[in-house]
Amino acid sequence: MRKARGIRHELTSILAVAIGAVVCGARSFVAIGEWSAQLSPEMRRRLRCRRQPATGEYQAPSEATIRRTLQRMDAEALDRVLNAWVASRHPAGPGSGVAVDGKVLRGARGPDGQQVYVFAAILHGQGVVLAQRQIPDKTNEIPEFQPLLTPLDLEGKVVTADAMHAQVGHARFVVEQKRADYVFTVKENQPTLLQDIRDLDDGLFSPSGDAEEQGSRPH
Repeated sequence: MRKARGIRHELTSILAVAIGAVVCGARSFVAIGEWSAQLSPEMRRRLRCRRQPATGEYQAPSEATIRRTLQRMDAEALDRVLNAWVASRHPAGPGSGVAVDGKVLRGARGPDGQQVYVFAAILHGQGVVLAQRQIPDKTNEIPEFQPLLTPLDLEGKVVTADAMHAQVGHARFVVEQKRADYVFTVKENQPTLLQDIRDLDDGLFSPSGDAEEQGSRPH
């Protein structure tokens, strides 16, 4: 990346600095730039910042350089790459839980001034985000459920979600296409389903493994 004076910074270094700043709590371009400016010489070296030929010193990218670079990035592509890398560092075996949940990002606003709502798949017990998608305005999490989980390897895992996702289509997708199990919350907004569950004989729906011995899988 070229500054007005002709200085170039490697893209990987700019992204490393920006990610490091966000992990440390930076929530704006100004804050990211301030974090970058305060990096020690050793941290600049480890983040592969540009090395000045004349002095041998490492120079961190400025706020303006970071801002321009991030504004030109394909945010979704970068997010997929980062999530895949994080997931590779925290492998989840069979039986692991993956929570599907959405939340409003505090302090974040879109170009239209609306709050940013993110829908994510998170590894139980570790808080590792495996995938995430922004929920478009005037819609909700339901149509984003399958697109969120499609890229993930969920075979043998357990997908958990709140009552919004207690949908037949979601359940079939998880079991038939992703070869996983699920635990969905059921509330009073689905009275028929809730009553059907209450009427079940505990002996026919047991997490102890009896159902598997009978040739079926508990969901």
